[in-house]
Amino acid sequence: MTREVRGIAAAPGVVAGPVKWLASAPVTSPDDAPGSDVDAEIARAQTAFETVAARYSEQALNVTGPAADILFMTSALAADPALLDQVRAGIRAGQPTAHSVTEAVAHFGAQLSALGGMMAERVSDLRDVGQRVVAELLGVDPPGIPDSATPFILLAHDLAPADTATLDPQRVVGLLTVAGGPTSHTAILAKALGIPAVVACPDAVSIAEDTEVVLDGTTGTVELEPSAARREEVAAARARESDAPTGPGRTADGHAVPLLANVGSAADAKLAVRLGAEGVGLFRTEFLFLDRQSAPTVDEQTTQYAEIFEVMGDRPVTVRTLDAGSDKPLPFLHLPEEENPALGVRGLRLSSVDEGALLDQLTAIAAAGRAAGTPVKVMAPMVATAEEASYFTTKAAEAGLDARGVMIEIPAAALRSEYLAAEVDFFSIGTNDLSQYLFGADRMSSTLAGLQNPWQPGLAAAIALVVAGAEAHDVKVGVCGESASNPEFACVLVGLGVETLSMAPRSLAGVRARLAEVTHDQCKAAAAAVLAARTADDALAAARTALGRAG
Repeated sequence: MTREVRGIAAAPGVVAGPVKWLASAPVTSPDDAPGSDVDAEIARAQTAFETVAARYSEQALNVTGPAADILFMTSALAADPALLDQVRAGIRAGQPTAHSVTEAVAHFGAQLSALGGMMAERVSDLRDVGQRVVAELLGVDPPGIPDSATPFILLAHDLAPADTATLDPQRVVGLLTVAGGPTSHTAILAKALGIPAVVACPDAVSIAEDTEVVLDGTTGTVELEPSAARREEVAAARARESDAPTGPGRTADGHAVPLLANVGSAADAKLAVRLGAEGVGLFRTEFLFLDRQSAPTVDEQTTQYAEIFEVMGDRPVTVRTLDAGSDKPLPFLHLPEEENPALGVRGLRLSSVDEGALLDQLTAIAAAGRAAGTPVKVMAPMVATAEEASYFTTKAAEAGLDARGVMIEIPAAALRSEYLAAEVDFFSIGTNDLSQYLFGADRMSSTLAGLQNPWQPGLAAAIALVVAGAEAHDVKVGVCGESASNPEFACVLVGLGVETLSMAPRSLAGVRARLAEVTHDQCKAAAAAVLAARTADDALAAARTALGRAG
Protein backbone atom coordinates (compact mmCIF):
# COMPACT_ATOMS: atom_id res chain seq x y z
CA MET A 1 0.00 0.00 0.00
CA THR A 2 1.35 3.44 -0.94
CA ARG A 3 2.44 5.48 2.09
CA GLU A 4 0.96 8.96 2.34
CA VAL A 5 1.81 12.16 4.22
CA ARG A 6 -0.52 15.11 4.59
CA GLY A 7 -0.03 18.85 4.56
CA ILE A 8 -2.20 21.83 3.68
CA ALA A 9 -3.43 22.35 0.13
CA ALA A 10 -1.87 25.58 -1.16
CA ALA A 11 -2.18 25.62 -4.96
CA PRO A 12 -4.48 23.24 -6.88
CA GLY A 13 -3.45 20.47 -9.24
CA VAL A 14 -2.03 16.95 -9.14
CA VAL A 15 1.47 16.11 -10.34
CA ALA A 16 3.89 13.18 -10.20
CA GLY A 17 7.69 13.31 -10.15
CA PRO A 18 10.90 12.88 -8.17
CA VAL A 19 11.65 15.08 -5.16
CA LYS A 20 14.64 17.44 -5.13
CA TRP A 21 15.61 19.28 -1.96
CA LEU A 22 16.37 22.99 -2.03
CA ALA A 23 20.12 23.60 -1.78
CA SER A 24 21.15 24.24 1.83
CA ALA A 25 22.17 27.64 3.18
CA PRO A 26 25.73 28.51 4.27
CA VAL A 27 26.41 28.05 7.98
CA THR A 28 28.34 30.43 10.22
CA SER A 29 29.95 29.88 13.62
CA PRO A 30 30.99 32.18 16.47
CA ASP A 31 34.30 30.31 16.41
CA ASP A 32 35.15 31.57 12.91
CA ALA A 33 38.12 33.96 12.85
CA PRO A 34 37.04 37.63 13.00
CA GLY A 35 38.55 40.14 10.60
CA SER A 36 41.57 42.08 11.85
CA ASP A 37 40.34 45.47 10.58
CA VAL A 38 36.96 46.33 12.15
CA ASP A 39 36.22 49.27 9.84
CA ALA A 40 37.07 47.21 6.77
CA GLU A 41 34.79 44.39 7.94
CA ILE A 42 31.93 46.84 8.54
CA ALA A 43 32.42 48.25 5.05
CA ARG A 44 32.48 44.71 3.63
CA ALA A 45 29.19 43.88 5.40
CA GLN A 46 27.57 47.09 4.14
CA THR A 47 28.61 46.29 0.57
CA ALA A 48 27.19 42.77 0.89
CA PHE A 49 23.81 44.11 2.08
CA GLU A 50 23.73 46.67 -0.73
CA THR A 51 24.56 43.99 -3.29
CA VAL A 52 21.80 41.67 -2.05
CA ALA A 53 19.23 44.50 -1.91
CA ALA A 54 20.10 45.47 -5.48
CA ARG A 55 19.66 41.86 -6.66
CA TYR A 56 16.19 41.66 -5.12
CA SER A 57 15.23 44.92 -6.86
CA GLU A 58 16.62 43.67 -10.15
CA GLN A 59 14.60 40.46 -9.82
CA ALA A 60 11.49 42.51 -9.01
CA LEU A 61 11.88 44.49 -12.23
CA ASN A 62 11.97 41.25 -14.24
CA VAL A 63 8.74 39.79 -12.86
CA THR A 64 5.18 41.07 -12.40
CA GLY A 65 2.22 40.91 -10.05
CA PRO A 66 2.57 39.58 -6.50
CA ALA A 67 6.14 38.37 -7.18
CA ALA A 68 7.32 41.91 -7.92
CA ASP A 69 5.60 43.32 -4.83
CA ILE A 70 7.11 40.67 -2.57
CA LEU A 71 10.61 41.10 -3.99
CA PHE A 72 10.49 44.89 -3.63
CA MET A 73 9.47 44.48 0.01
CA THR A 74 12.31 42.01 0.58
CA SER A 75 14.75 44.44 -1.04
CA ALA A 76 13.60 47.00 1.52
CA LEU A 77 14.36 44.51 4.31
CA ALA A 78 17.92 44.07 2.99
CA ALA A 79 18.33 47.86 3.00
CA ASP A 80 16.94 48.34 6.52
CA PRO A 81 19.50 50.45 8.43
CA ALA A 82 18.52 48.87 11.77
CA LEU A 83 19.63 45.45 10.52
CA LEU A 84 23.01 46.78 9.40
CA ASP A 85 23.42 48.68 12.69
CA GLN A 86 22.98 45.39 14.57
CA VAL A 87 25.61 43.76 12.36
CA ARG A 88 28.02 46.66 12.96
CA ALA A 89 27.56 46.26 16.72
CA GLY A 90 28.36 42.56 16.49
CA ILE A 91 31.53 43.18 14.47
CA ARG A 92 32.70 45.84 16.94
CA ALA A 93 32.07 43.35 19.77
CA GLY A 94 34.52 40.95 18.14
CA GLN A 95 32.12 38.62 16.32
CA PRO A 96 33.11 37.17 12.93
CA THR A 97 31.50 39.27 10.19
CA ALA A 98 29.32 36.56 8.61
CA HIS A 99 28.20 35.31 12.02
CA SER A 100 27.27 38.86 13.01
CA VAL A 101 24.78 38.77 10.12
CA THR A 102 23.38 35.45 11.33
CA GLU A 103 23.00 36.81 14.86
CA ALA A 104 21.38 40.06 13.68
CA VAL A 105 18.86 38.15 11.57
CA ALA A 106 18.04 35.86 14.52
CA HIS A 107 17.57 38.92 16.77
CA PHE A 108 15.13 40.72 14.46
CA GLY A 109 13.46 37.46 13.40
CA ALA A 110 12.55 36.76 17.02
CA GLN A 111 11.05 40.24 17.32
CA LEU A 112 8.95 39.77 14.18
CA SER A 113 7.77 36.34 15.33
CA ALA A 114 6.69 37.80 18.65
CA LEU A 115 4.60 40.44 16.86
CA GLY A 116 2.67 37.72 15.02
CA GLY A 117 0.27 38.41 12.17
CA MET A 118 1.66 39.79 8.94
CA MET A 119 4.91 40.81 10.64
CA ALA A 120 5.67 37.17 11.42
CA GLU A 121 5.25 36.51 7.70
CA ARG A 122 8.44 38.48 7.09
CA VAL A 123 10.64 36.12 9.13
CA SER A 124 11.27 33.74 6.21
CA ASP A 125 12.02 36.74 3.98
CA LEU A 126 14.45 38.15 6.56
CA ARG A 127 16.12 34.75 6.90
CA ASP A 128 16.60 34.65 3.13
CA VAL A 129 18.18 38.10 3.21
CA GLY A 130 20.61 36.92 5.88
CA GLN A 131 21.53 33.74 4.03
CA ARG A 132 22.25 35.64 0.82
CA VAL A 133 24.34 38.26 2.61
CA VAL A 134 26.31 35.50 4.36
CA ALA A 135 26.86 33.74 1.04
CA GLU A 136 28.11 37.03 -0.43
CA LEU A 137 30.54 37.50 2.48
CA LEU A 138 31.81 33.91 2.27
CA GLY A 139 32.09 33.96 -1.52
CA VAL A 140 29.83 30.90 -1.97
CA ASP A 141 26.62 30.28 -3.92
CA PRO A 142 23.42 31.27 -2.07
CA PRO A 143 20.76 28.63 -1.38
CA GLY A 144 18.70 28.01 -4.48
CA ILE A 145 16.87 25.73 -6.88
CA PRO A 146 18.81 22.55 -7.72
CA ASP A 147 19.80 21.71 -11.28
CA SER A 148 18.04 18.76 -12.88
CA ALA A 149 17.79 17.42 -16.41
CA THR A 150 14.20 16.28 -15.77
CA PRO A 151 11.19 18.03 -14.16
CA PHE A 152 10.92 17.58 -10.39
CA ILE A 153 8.96 18.47 -7.27
CA LEU A 154 10.86 20.97 -5.13
CA LEU A 155 11.01 20.18 -1.42
CA ALA A 156 12.14 22.71 1.18
CA HIS A 157 11.64 23.62 4.82
CA ASP A 158 10.21 26.88 3.48
CA LEU A 159 10.72 28.89 0.32
CA ALA A 160 11.87 32.48 0.16
CA PRO A 161 10.36 34.89 -2.37
CA ALA A 162 13.62 35.11 -4.30
CA ASP A 163 13.37 31.37 -4.94
CA THR A 164 9.64 31.12 -5.64
CA ALA A 165 9.38 34.21 -7.83
CA THR A 166 11.89 32.85 -10.33
CA LEU A 167 10.62 29.28 -10.60
CA ASP A 168 10.28 27.79 -14.07
CA PRO A 169 7.00 25.79 -14.15
CA GLN A 170 8.43 23.60 -16.91
CA ARG A 171 11.25 22.57 -14.61
CA VAL A 172 9.66 22.70 -11.14
CA VAL A 173 6.29 20.99 -11.52
CA GLY A 174 5.29 20.94 -7.84
CA LEU A 175 6.16 22.52 -4.48
CA LEU A 176 6.24 20.84 -1.07
CA THR A 177 7.26 22.64 2.11
CA VAL A 178 7.64 21.53 5.71
CA ALA A 179 6.51 24.92 7.05
CA GLY A 180 4.44 27.77 5.64
CA GLY A 181 0.72 28.28 5.33
CA PRO A 182 -1.96 28.31 2.61
CA THR A 183 -1.74 32.09 2.27
CA SER A 184 2.06 32.37 2.47
CA HIS A 185 4.23 33.85 -0.25
CA THR A 186 4.90 30.31 -1.47
CA ALA A 187 1.19 29.63 -1.90
CA ILE A 188 0.42 32.98 -3.53
CA LEU A 189 3.24 32.71 -6.04
CA ALA A 190 2.62 29.01 -6.74
CA LYS A 191 -0.96 29.84 -7.71
CA ALA A 192 0.24 32.69 -9.90
CA LEU A 193 2.62 30.31 -11.68
CA GLY A 194 0.12 27.46 -11.90
CA ILE A 195 2.35 25.08 -9.87
CA PRO A 196 0.55 22.60 -7.57
CA ALA A 197 1.72 23.09 -3.97
CA VAL A 198 1.35 21.53 -0.54
CA VAL A 199 2.63 23.40 2.54
CA ALA A 200 2.83 22.80 6.31
CA CYS A 201 3.75 19.12 5.86
CA PRO A 202 6.06 18.31 8.81
CA ASP A 203 6.45 14.65 7.80
CA ALA A 204 8.07 15.77 4.54
CA VAL A 205 11.40 16.08 6.41
CA SER A 206 11.77 12.30 6.10
CA ILE A 207 11.39 12.21 2.31
CA ALA A 208 14.70 11.32 0.67
CA GLU A 209 16.13 12.99 -2.44
CA ASP A 210 14.79 11.50 -5.71
CA THR A 211 11.84 9.75 -4.03
CA GLU A 212 8.95 9.50 -6.52
CA VAL A 213 5.77 11.12 -5.21
CA VAL A 214 2.32 12.17 -6.33
CA LEU A 215 1.53 15.62 -4.94
CA ASP A 216 -2.10 16.79 -4.77
CA GLY A 217 -2.28 20.55 -4.23
CA THR A 218 -6.07 20.40 -4.05
CA THR A 219 -6.32 18.02 -1.08
CA GLY A 220 -2.91 18.46 0.56
CA THR A 221 -1.91 14.80 0.24
CA VAL A 222 1.46 13.46 -0.92
CA GLU A 223 1.71 9.80 -1.97
CA LEU A 224 5.20 8.33 -1.54
CA GLU A 225 6.55 5.85 -4.10
CA PRO A 226 3.28 5.43 -6.04
CA SER A 227 2.91 2.63 -8.53
CA ALA A 228 3.78 3.10 -12.19
CA ALA A 229 0.08 2.84 -13.00
CA ARG A 230 -0.73 5.67 -10.58
CA ARG A 231 1.97 7.90 -12.08
CA GLU A 232 0.63 7.19 -15.57
CA GLU A 233 -2.89 8.06 -14.39
CA VAL A 234 -1.67 11.45 -13.11
CA ALA A 235 0.24 12.13 -16.33
CA ALA A 236 -2.83 11.31 -18.41
CA ALA A 237 -5.01 13.61 -16.28
CA ARG A 238 -2.56 16.50 -16.76
CA ALA A 239 -2.55 15.87 -20.50
CA ARG A 240 -6.35 16.13 -20.53
CA GLU A 241 -6.17 19.58 -18.94
CA SER A 242 -5.36 21.02 -22.35
CA ASP A 243 -8.80 19.85 -23.47
CA ALA A 244 -10.58 21.65 -20.63
CA PRO A 245 -13.65 23.72 -21.54
CA THR A 246 -13.21 27.37 -22.46
CA GLY A 247 -15.61 30.29 -22.42
CA PRO A 248 -17.74 31.66 -19.59
CA GLY A 249 -17.93 29.76 -16.32
CA ARG A 250 -21.09 27.74 -15.87
CA THR A 251 -22.35 24.54 -14.32
CA ALA A 252 -23.35 21.49 -16.34
CA ASP A 253 -26.99 22.66 -16.36
CA GLY A 254 -26.12 26.18 -17.52
CA HIS A 255 -26.03 28.17 -14.26
CA ALA A 256 -23.68 31.10 -14.99
CA VAL A 257 -20.71 31.61 -12.65
CA PRO A 258 -18.50 34.46 -13.93
CA LEU A 259 -14.85 33.51 -13.41
CA LEU A 260 -12.65 36.52 -12.70
CA ALA A 261 -8.96 37.05 -12.08
CA ASN A 262 -6.91 38.53 -9.25
CA VAL A 263 -4.30 40.85 -10.79
CA GLY A 264 -1.70 43.38 -9.72
CA SER A 265 -0.16 44.58 -12.97
CA ALA A 266 -0.74 44.97 -16.71
CA ALA A 267 1.17 41.72 -17.30
CA ASP A 268 -1.21 39.91 -14.93
CA ALA A 269 -4.17 41.43 -16.77
CA LYS A 270 -2.84 40.26 -20.14
CA LEU A 271 -2.39 36.74 -18.78
CA ALA A 272 -5.92 36.83 -17.37
CA VAL A 273 -7.37 37.77 -20.74
CA ARG A 274 -5.33 35.06 -22.47
CA LEU A 275 -6.60 32.43 -20.02
CA GLY A 276 -10.24 33.40 -20.42
CA ALA A 277 -10.99 35.57 -17.40
CA GLU A 278 -14.38 37.26 -17.68
CA GLY A 279 -13.11 40.27 -15.77
CA VAL A 280 -11.05 41.22 -12.73
CA GLY A 281 -12.50 40.49 -9.32
CA LEU A 282 -9.53 41.86 -7.38
CA PHE A 283 -7.16 44.50 -8.73
CA ARG A 284 -4.47 44.96 -6.07
CA THR A 285 -3.22 48.55 -6.26
CA GLU A 286 -0.33 48.26 -3.79
CA PHE A 287 2.24 47.83 -6.59
CA LEU A 288 2.16 51.58 -7.23
CA PHE A 289 2.76 52.51 -3.60
CA LEU A 290 5.46 50.07 -2.49
CA ASP A 291 9.15 51.01 -2.38
CA ARG A 292 8.35 54.75 -2.51
CA GLN A 293 9.30 57.61 -0.21
CA SER A 294 6.40 59.80 -1.41
CA ALA A 295 2.83 59.07 -2.44
CA PRO A 296 2.15 58.66 -6.18
CA THR A 297 0.30 61.62 -7.67
CA VAL A 298 -3.23 61.42 -9.03
CA ASP A 299 -1.85 61.64 -12.58
CA GLU A 300 0.64 58.80 -11.97
CA GLN A 301 -2.10 56.59 -10.56
CA THR A 302 -4.53 57.45 -13.36
CA THR A 303 -1.98 56.47 -16.02
CA GLN A 304 -1.13 53.15 -14.34
CA TYR A 305 -4.75 52.17 -13.69
CA ALA A 306 -5.82 53.11 -17.21
CA GLU A 307 -3.13 50.84 -18.67
CA ILE A 308 -4.64 47.84 -16.89
CA PHE A 309 -8.23 48.89 -17.63
CA GLU A 310 -7.41 49.13 -21.34
CA VAL A 311 -6.05 45.57 -21.33
CA MET A 312 -9.37 44.35 -19.92
CA GLY A 313 -11.43 46.33 -22.47
CA ASP A 314 -15.14 45.98 -21.74
CA ARG A 315 -14.64 43.30 -19.08
CA PRO A 316 -15.52 44.58 -15.60
CA VAL A 317 -12.69 45.42 -13.19
CA THR A 318 -13.09 45.58 -9.41
CA VAL A 319 -10.40 47.75 -7.81
CA ARG A 320 -9.41 47.34 -4.18
CA THR A 321 -8.21 50.56 -2.61
CA LEU A 322 -4.86 50.56 -0.87
CA ASP A 323 -4.50 47.53 1.41
CA ALA A 324 -1.45 48.40 3.49
CA GLY A 325 -0.55 49.38 7.00
CA SER A 326 2.27 48.86 9.46
CA ASP A 327 2.47 45.25 8.24
CA LYS A 328 3.26 46.59 4.72
CA PRO A 329 4.92 49.87 5.69
CA LEU A 330 4.70 52.82 3.31
CA PRO A 331 7.18 55.50 4.44
CA PHE A 332 5.09 58.44 3.31
CA LEU A 333 2.21 57.47 5.62
CA HIS A 334 4.36 57.83 8.76
CA LEU A 335 2.51 55.05 10.57
CA PRO A 336 3.55 54.18 14.13
CA GLU A 337 4.78 50.68 14.90
CA GLU A 338 2.00 48.48 16.26
CA GLU A 339 2.18 45.46 18.53
CA ASN A 340 -0.32 43.60 16.36
CA PRO A 341 -0.43 45.12 12.88
CA ALA A 342 -2.90 42.50 11.61
CA LEU A 343 -5.42 44.15 13.94
CA GLY A 344 -4.17 47.69 13.50
CA VAL A 345 -4.36 50.67 11.16
CA ARG A 346 -4.58 49.07 7.74
CA GLY A 347 -6.90 49.07 4.75
CA LEU A 348 -9.70 51.64 4.98
CA ARG A 349 -8.48 52.58 8.44
CA LEU A 350 -5.56 54.40 6.81
CA SER A 351 -8.01 57.19 5.98
CA SER A 352 -8.02 58.11 9.69
CA VAL A 353 -4.31 58.90 9.32
CA ASP A 354 -4.23 60.28 5.77
CA GLU A 355 -7.65 60.72 4.17
CA GLY A 356 -6.03 62.49 1.23
CA ALA A 357 -4.38 59.25 0.06
CA LEU A 358 -7.79 57.58 -0.21
CA LEU A 359 -9.45 60.54 -1.93
CA ASP A 360 -6.60 60.83 -4.45
CA GLN A 361 -6.84 57.14 -5.23
CA LEU A 362 -10.60 57.26 -5.76
CA THR A 363 -10.18 60.30 -8.04
CA ALA A 364 -7.55 58.46 -10.10
CA ILE A 365 -9.62 55.26 -10.38
CA ALA A 366 -12.63 57.22 -11.64
CA ALA A 367 -10.52 59.18 -14.15
CA ALA A 368 -8.84 56.02 -15.44
CA GLY A 369 -12.19 54.29 -15.85
CA ARG A 370 -13.55 57.18 -17.89
CA ALA A 371 -10.42 57.30 -20.05
CA ALA A 372 -10.44 53.56 -20.80
CA GLY A 373 -14.20 53.10 -21.04
CA THR A 374 -13.96 50.05 -18.78
CA PRO A 375 -16.76 49.12 -16.31
CA VAL A 376 -15.06 49.85 -12.98
CA LYS A 377 -16.13 48.90 -9.48
CA VAL A 378 -14.29 49.95 -6.34
CA MET A 379 -14.13 48.31 -2.93
CA ALA A 380 -12.48 49.00 0.40
CA PRO A 381 -10.57 46.44 2.50
CA MET A 382 -10.74 46.01 6.28
CA VAL A 383 -14.29 47.24 6.78
CA ALA A 384 -15.93 46.26 10.08
CA THR A 385 -19.07 48.38 10.50
CA ALA A 386 -21.99 49.89 8.60
CA GLU A 387 -20.62 53.34 9.43
CA GLU A 388 -17.32 52.52 7.72
CA ALA A 389 -19.15 51.12 4.70
CA SER A 390 -21.27 54.26 4.47
CA TYR A 391 -18.19 56.51 4.76
CA PHE A 392 -16.43 54.69 1.93
CA THR A 393 -19.36 54.58 -0.46
CA THR A 394 -20.03 58.27 0.13
CA LYS A 395 -16.44 59.21 -0.71
CA ALA A 396 -16.43 56.92 -3.75
CA ALA A 397 -19.69 58.45 -5.01
CA GLU A 398 -18.25 61.95 -4.59
CA ALA A 399 -15.32 60.85 -6.77
CA GLY A 400 -17.75 59.78 -9.50
CA LEU A 401 -17.68 55.99 -9.01
CA ASP A 402 -21.04 54.30 -9.47
CA ALA A 403 -20.39 50.71 -8.30
CA ARG A 404 -19.18 50.70 -4.70
CA GLY A 405 -18.58 47.77 -2.38
CA VAL A 406 -16.60 46.48 0.57
CA MET A 407 -14.55 43.42 1.35
CA ILE A 408 -15.88 41.08 3.99
CA GLU A 409 -12.80 40.02 5.94
CA ILE A 410 -13.79 40.73 9.54
CA PRO A 411 -16.26 38.51 11.43
CA ALA A 412 -18.21 41.56 12.63
CA ALA A 413 -18.88 42.50 9.01
CA ALA A 414 -20.14 38.98 8.31
CA LEU A 415 -22.36 39.01 11.38
CA ARG A 416 -23.84 42.40 10.43
CA SER A 417 -23.84 41.86 6.68
CA GLU A 418 -27.51 42.84 6.34
CA TYR A 419 -26.71 46.30 7.73
CA LEU A 420 -23.59 46.73 5.61
CA ALA A 421 -25.54 45.58 2.55
CA ALA A 422 -27.86 48.55 2.97
CA GLU A 423 -24.86 50.82 2.28
CA VAL A 424 -23.18 49.12 -0.72
CA ASP A 425 -23.72 47.64 -4.17
CA PHE A 426 -21.68 44.46 -3.70
CA PHE A 427 -19.62 42.37 -1.30
CA SER A 428 -16.34 40.62 -2.02
CA ILE A 429 -15.35 38.01 0.56
CA GLY A 430 -11.62 37.77 1.28
CA THR A 431 -11.51 34.27 2.70
CA ASN A 432 -7.81 34.47 3.68
CA ASP A 433 -8.24 37.20 6.27
CA LEU A 434 -11.78 36.14 7.15
CA SER A 435 -10.39 32.72 8.15
CA GLN A 436 -7.56 34.34 10.10
CA TYR A 437 -9.88 36.49 12.18
CA LEU A 438 -12.70 33.94 12.35
CA PHE A 439 -10.50 31.20 13.84
CA GLY A 440 -8.05 33.47 15.67
CA ALA A 441 -5.26 31.81 13.69
CA ASP A 442 -2.32 33.71 12.21
CA ARG A 443 -2.50 33.01 8.49
CA MET A 444 1.30 32.65 8.35
CA SER A 445 1.59 30.11 11.17
CA SER A 446 2.39 26.63 9.87
CA THR A 447 1.36 25.25 13.27
CA LEU A 448 -2.14 26.68 12.81
CA ALA A 449 -2.38 26.10 9.05
CA GLY A 450 -5.18 23.58 9.52
CA LEU A 451 -7.44 26.43 10.64
CA GLN A 452 -6.78 28.19 7.32
CA ASN A 453 -8.18 25.16 5.49
CA PRO A 454 -11.20 26.37 3.45
CA TRP A 455 -12.99 23.14 4.31
CA GLN A 456 -13.40 24.23 7.92
CA PRO A 457 -17.21 24.23 8.25
CA GLY A 458 -17.08 27.49 10.24
CA LEU A 459 -15.87 29.36 7.15
CA ALA A 460 -18.77 28.07 5.06
CA ALA A 461 -21.18 29.08 7.85
CA ALA A 462 -19.76 32.63 7.83
CA ILE A 463 -20.07 32.84 4.03
CA ALA A 464 -23.68 31.61 4.20
CA LEU A 465 -24.39 34.36 6.73
CA VAL A 466 -22.92 37.00 4.40
CA VAL A 467 -25.00 35.74 1.46
CA ALA A 468 -28.18 35.81 3.55
CA GLY A 469 -27.52 39.38 4.66
CA ALA A 470 -26.76 40.47 1.10
CA GLU A 471 -29.96 38.94 -0.28
CA ALA A 472 -32.04 41.23 1.95
CA HIS A 473 -30.86 44.18 -0.16
CA ASP A 474 -30.23 42.41 -3.49
CA VAL A 475 -26.48 42.88 -3.08
CA LYS A 476 -24.19 40.69 -5.19
CA VAL A 477 -21.60 38.52 -3.41
CA GLY A 478 -18.28 37.36 -4.85
CA VAL A 479 -15.23 35.64 -3.39
CA CYS A 480 -11.72 36.81 -4.20
CA GLY A 481 -9.84 34.82 -1.54
CA GLU A 482 -7.58 31.87 -2.26
CA SER A 483 -10.39 29.39 -1.55
CA ALA A 484 -12.02 30.30 -4.89
CA SER A 485 -9.12 28.68 -6.75
CA ASN A 486 -9.84 25.25 -5.24
CA PRO A 487 -12.01 23.58 -7.93
CA GLU A 488 -14.11 21.55 -5.50
CA PHE A 489 -14.55 24.30 -2.93
CA ALA A 490 -15.48 26.64 -5.78
CA CYS A 491 -18.49 24.40 -6.36
CA VAL A 492 -19.38 24.70 -2.66
CA LEU A 493 -19.15 28.50 -2.88
CA VAL A 494 -21.58 28.46 -5.80
CA GLY A 495 -23.90 26.26 -3.75
CA LEU A 496 -23.74 28.75 -0.87
CA GLY A 497 -25.02 31.49 -3.18
CA VAL A 498 -21.75 33.18 -4.17
CA GLU A 499 -22.23 34.64 -7.65
CA THR A 500 -18.68 35.34 -8.90
CA LEU A 501 -15.33 33.70 -8.22
CA SER A 502 -11.98 35.49 -8.58
CA MET A 503 -8.60 33.76 -8.48
CA ALA A 504 -5.06 33.65 -9.82
CA PRO A 505 -5.34 33.49 -13.64
CA ARG A 506 -3.72 30.06 -13.90
CA SER A 507 -6.38 28.58 -11.61
CA LEU A 508 -9.22 29.52 -13.98
CA ALA A 509 -9.03 26.42 -16.18
CA GLY A 510 -9.29 23.94 -13.30
CA VAL A 511 -12.25 25.73 -11.70
CA ARG A 512 -14.01 26.15 -15.06
CA ALA A 513 -13.59 22.44 -15.82
CA ARG A 514 -14.90 21.28 -12.42
CA LEU A 515 -17.95 23.54 -12.55
CA ALA A 516 -18.78 22.20 -16.01
CA GLU A 517 -18.97 18.67 -14.54
CA VAL A 518 -21.64 19.38 -11.90
CA THR A 519 -25.15 20.79 -11.75
CA HIS A 520 -26.25 23.77 -9.68
CA ASP A 521 -28.28 21.39 -7.49
CA GLN A 522 -25.15 19.32 -6.84
CA CYS A 523 -23.35 22.49 -5.76
CA LYS A 524 -26.21 23.29 -3.36
CA ALA A 525 -26.11 19.74 -1.98
CA ALA A 526 -22.34 20.00 -1.48
CA ALA A 527 -22.77 23.31 0.36
CA ALA A 528 -25.42 21.84 2.62
CA ALA A 529 -23.16 18.86 3.33
CA VAL A 530 -20.27 21.13 4.32
CA LEU A 531 -22.49 23.22 6.60
CA ALA A 532 -23.66 20.04 8.32
CA ALA A 533 -20.17 18.54 8.69
CA ARG A 534 -18.38 18.30 12.02
CA THR A 535 -14.76 18.61 10.80
CA ALA A 536 -12.85 19.86 7.78
CA ASP A 537 -12.08 16.28 6.69
CA ASP A 538 -15.75 15.36 7.03
CA ALA A 539 -16.69 18.43 4.98
CA LEU A 540 -14.34 17.53 2.14
CA ALA A 541 -15.54 13.92 2.03
CA ALA A 542 -19.21 14.94 2.14
CA ALA A 543 -18.77 17.55 -0.59
CA ARG A 544 -17.03 15.07 -2.86
CA THR A 545 -19.88 12.60 -2.39
CA ALA A 546 -22.44 15.28 -3.20
CA LEU A 547 -20.56 16.52 -6.25
CA GLY A 548 -19.74 13.18 -7.82
CA ARG A 549 -20.14 13.55 -11.58
CA ALA A 550 -23.08 14.95 -13.50
CA GLY A 551 -24.73 12.02 -15.18
